[in-house]
Amino acid sequence: MNKENFTDFVRELKEKNDIVEVIGSYIKLERRGYNYWACCPFHPDKSPSFSINAADRYYHCFGCGASGDVIGFVKNYENVDFMQAVQILAARVKMEVPAYDDRTAEEAAAKKKKHDRLAALMKDAARFYLGNLYSGRADEHLAYLQKRGVSPSTARRFGIGASLDYVSLPSHLLAQGYTPEECVESGACSRTDEGRLIDAEGERLIIPIINHMDEVVAFGGRLLKKSDRAKYKNTRETMLFNKSRTLYNLNLVKKEKRAGGLSSIILVEGYMDAISLYEAGFHGVAASMGTSLTKEQARLLRRYTENVFISYDGDFAGQKANLRGLDILKQEGLKVRVVPLPEGFDPDDVIQKQGADGYRACLDQAMPLIDFRLLAAGRKYDLSKTDEKREYVAEALGVVRDAESATEREELLKRISAETGVSMASLARDLEDLPRLSVPEAPEPAPVRDDDAGLEKKAARFVLAAALLDKPYARGCDLAALPFDDPAHRTIAGYVLKERRSGSVRASGIFDLLPADGELAEIFDLDYGDNLDSPAAEKYFADCVAALLRRPLSEKIAAARRDYENASTAEERRAALVRINEYTKELKNLSAGGKV
Repeated sequence: MNKENFTDFVRELKEKNDIVEVIGSYIKLERRGYNYWACCPFHPDKSPSFSINAADRYYHCFGCGASGDVIGFVKNYENVDFMQAVQILAARVKMEVPAYDDRTAEEAAAKKKKHDRLAALMKDAARFYLGNLYSGRADEHLAYLQKRGVSPSTARRFGIGASLDYVSLPSHLLAQGYTPEECVESGACSRTDEGRLIDAEGERLIIPIINHMDEVVAFGGRLLKKSDRAKYKNTRETMLFNKSRTLYNLNLVKKEKRAGGLSSIILVEGYMDAISLYEAGFHGVAASMGTSLTKEQARLLRRYTENVFISYDGDFAGQKANLRGLDILKQEGLKVRVVPLPEGFDPDDVIQKQGADGYRACLDQAMPLIDFRLLAAGRKYDLSKTDEKREYVAEALGVVRDAESATEREELLKRISAETGVSMASLARDLEDLPRLSVPEAPEPAPVRDDDAGLEKKAARFVLAAALLDKPYARGCDLAALPFDDPAHRTIAGYVLKERRSGSVRASGIFDLLPADGELAEIFDLDYGDNLDSPAAEKYFADCVAALLRRPLSEKIAAARRDYENASTAEERRAALVRINEYTKELKNLSAGGKV
């Protein structure tokens, strides 16, 4: 298939995938007039700023500027590339994705082919491990699961399997037609120093790590025998598996969200904690797999909920670095509460020894992050000793300093006063005397000058917004006659002119030509409230067109005056004067407008 035919396929794909239905399957929408609104899934958003124009089939966030068509939304929400987003939407409407012979597309197709090949290998490996578990040769693995309270149905739901040795998996994969290189590239196998192919998770209980696209991307392995080797081992990072961008069990969280039963997510450290909580009935659970939290992981969580309960090990309170790492969640707009567990317990321990009710009691005691920091500080000191009490007060005041409001600071100071016997007045004075945290100041922005160039850009954006969104008063405007200096503006004008020749202008097609940020976001920002539809919009549009035409006319007048001054004959001077008068008349005939 050539590029033109592939373009036709993409156009049909967009038409068959209603943008409101697709986005509505991911986030909750509210209809207001002709548009649909929601809190933006791409930035912390307290009130709906994300709008879907159903008629023109595009979305735009008036908060962060995110814009795009239905393919762009799936691409950004699912964190996939263009072709993967096309595949998702094609599967949704049962269309087969063709290939085309563009070089870039060939490279993308080759990358996708390799990705799909490795994903298929990992899926086959997972099935092989699952078969091992119920082969009659994995009694030790089954006994371990029984000991941990994992039922057969839960084990199957998570795809838990068994590696019985180091040689069976490589032999199986090679027999399936995979190459030794693919076995190593996937991370399922590794090579010994002698170059022999072996199971990278040999002789372990196997927990498949499945991403939010339902692909097996890695394995977690748990040793069942005492050894000097690490008890837990994850697949190394590969083309499929980036640990900092993956959360365990997000595939089942996604299903829970779509079923409408997810109001929050419990975030634990290990996959066995996640499995144990799931077994006990806490289905909205994900695991960070022992890594410090990243922005990518925080954004993954925010796709499914804004409420996160941190449920790490009971000694988590003493891990300052991890506590500070939770700020990433807050920075991404998540509401974070920390679940206090008994000292030395992890979530699985609580489930095993106190049951689901015991863990639910811990959840009921979950507290805001800053309160938990205060609790963590208190665990380190013996307040019956004067010197340790002073050390605690000093550290606790450092925590209070980070509070977001005066009310929160007062509540925390009351708690410290009750714990230590130090008066509120003394604590308040000491808090005031603490050095302020040094926050680098942002450089002063350059003053915005409302000069001619700024006016023209402002005018160009309004004209193009009205033309792109096909407002009636903009349809007679000849964009080809207007000077657009910005390359993005020229692209939009060219797109509108081409669409007009074909019958009608549909804004969603512009995302095939330009990135959704930058000038395009500025232009879509004008489609807010009555900016483009108010009674004054048509007059303002005419003023903007006039503002754009003034500069080229002024330049023509200046050029004609130079011709007049440099003329060597009376005839040349008369011709220059005629042009000056003609251009001056045109300039006067333009709408005076006012400020653009």
